[in-house]
Amino acid sequence: MIHEIWWSLPLTLAVYFAARRLAQWLNMPLLNPLLVSMAVIIPLLLLTGIPYARYFQGSKILNDLLQPAVVALAFPLYEQLHQIRARWKSIIAVCLIGSITAMISGGAIALWMGATPEIAASIMPKSVTTPIAMAVAQSLGGIPAISAVCVIFVGILGAVFGHALFNLLRITTRSARGLAMGTASHALGTARCAELDYQEGAFGSLALVICGIITSLLAPFLFPVLLHLFA
Repeated sequence: MIHEIWWSLPLTLAVYFAARRLAQWLNMPLLNPLLVSMAVIIPLLLLTGIPYARYFQGSKILNDLLQPAVVALAFPLYEQLHQIRARWKSIIAVCLIGSITAMISGGAIALWMGATPEIAASIMPKSVTTPIAMAVAQSLGGIPAISAVCVIFVGILGAVFGHALFNLLRITTRSARGLAMGTASHALGTARCAELDYQEGAFGSLALVICGIITSLLAPFLFPVLLHLFA
């Protein structure tokens, strides 16, 4: 039986909020609170020899709150409903193209570099939120744990570098920035959008939901095609 560590939850919260204050104070995208928290807690667990399973049990409530947190993103979405109704065709098109591109690029590059079908299936749903990605990967014969790692990695990349790339490309439309981040970097990218602009966060939430549905529906059809092409 795994015994939980009572201080893992307070430690996680303390490190995260300290990292958040640091990021706000220095205003550096690279100091993403999640990235900084991982950089602090992972070495600490390695130095103390505490298994991750024990640490996770003590802070499991945070994992349980993940799905309600995603649902909570629907509130800003509701407030932008009038704009969504006016642009629903372009929104669906953007999310469809973005989802297909994300799936094909991840799976194809993995297979091209010699990955096994199991690993490719794990990487393919990298651009949707963790619960959906793990379920899709499992249905394709992949490894859900690897999918979760890929999702976190992609989300951090988007949260750290996404807005810098938008500025470089001179993309200033809030709806476009939000849709792009929600499509490519799921909840982490959407959370970053919500911190910077309310409308960006709303469109990021919309893309997050739509792309999750599209990926769930199309991944089982696209993956066999990729396997056939790279056989």
